[in-house]
Order: sequence, then C-alpha cells, then structure tokens
Amino acid sequence: MARSSSGIVAGLTVAALAAVGFLAFQASANVPDTLGKPAASVSAEPSASKAAPRAKKDPAALPAASGSGVRVVYSTGADRVWLVGAGNKVKRTFGVTPGTVDPAVGTYAVTSRTGATPGSDGTQIEHVVRFTEVDSVSVGFSAAVSGSTEAPDPEKKVGGIRASRANGDAMWAFATVGAKVVVVK
Repeated sequence: MARSSSGIVAGLTVAALAAVGFLAFQASANVPDTLGKPAASVSAEPSASKAAPRAKKDPAALPAASGSGVRVVYSTGADRVWLVGAGNKVKRTFGVTPGTVDPAVGTYAVTSRTGATPGSDGTQIEHVVRFTEVDSVSVGFSAAVSGSTEAPDPEKKVGGIRASRANGDAMWAFATVGAKVVVVK
C-alpha cells in the first residue's frame, strides 16, 4: 500500500510543478496592454519624438534627442542601442538586428525579462528584455543562443531585436524591470 501512495504523491508533485511552470510562462507572456506603452505625458516629450541626429563623423554617437537619465536608447533608423548610465555617459553601444515589427518612437519601461525561451521565429534565445507590444507582438531585446544575428523572415511578425551574446549579456545586466527605454528614429 505504501508503494502505490508514494507513486501517487510523486505524480501529483510532477503535475503541480508542471502547472506552476505553465502559469509562470502565461504570466510573463500576458503582460497587460497598458504596461510598457508610452504615457501621454511622456510620449509628448519633444526629445523622444524627434528624429535623432548623430554626428556624421561618429555614427555610434549617442543621439542628441534621446532623453536624459539612466536609460536604454534604441534607434530604429540606425539599428543601434546605447546603454546610458548616470551623467549621460554611454556605458556601451552596439548594432542590433531588428525584428519585422518596430516600436513607435517614445519612452517605455522594461515590462518583463526571461532568461531563456524559444523566440517567435523558433530560435532558442536568452536574456529577453521586453518593453512594449505592437499589434499583439511583444517587442524587446534578446540574443540567440547560437550567436546568430540573422535578419528574421520578412513575412513573419517578429518583435525580437537581436544582439550578439556578449551584448545580450550587457543588456541583461543593465536593463532590469522598470528600466527606461527610449526609442528614437
């Protein structure tokens, strides 16, 4: 009798763990629509709504109209990210491969993070840092475990902004939930 009841307990434990894992995944994948969208007062900020001119001599220079404070700056026109620390000091800048869905120009906050998961294109990704949703597509930064930064299939709606693994590690360390993300042209 003890043998069969321990099998039942083990089975229930496995089922409970599976349910908790599924619910955690659902919670991270179903962030409310209003989280991460620019607030009316923030999106009206002139520095975030203009195209971001950069010095022609240095295309990696921080865009002048990218806001202030500690933040991640993402240029959809330059396909580049800047991790900006205190005193407007650029800690790191790097090129990225955008998804097929671009976020609107504005100021956002990191809404969720996932250590590792399959991407919407089926590629195994890590260090996912999400900051908005566009037409039911999550938009955020990530790195492919394989190190690939290939452009996604243009026929698919993909919100993943891919970086190298080293740059994905830097983003993961820098951009915790609530961190400011400024999107410029």
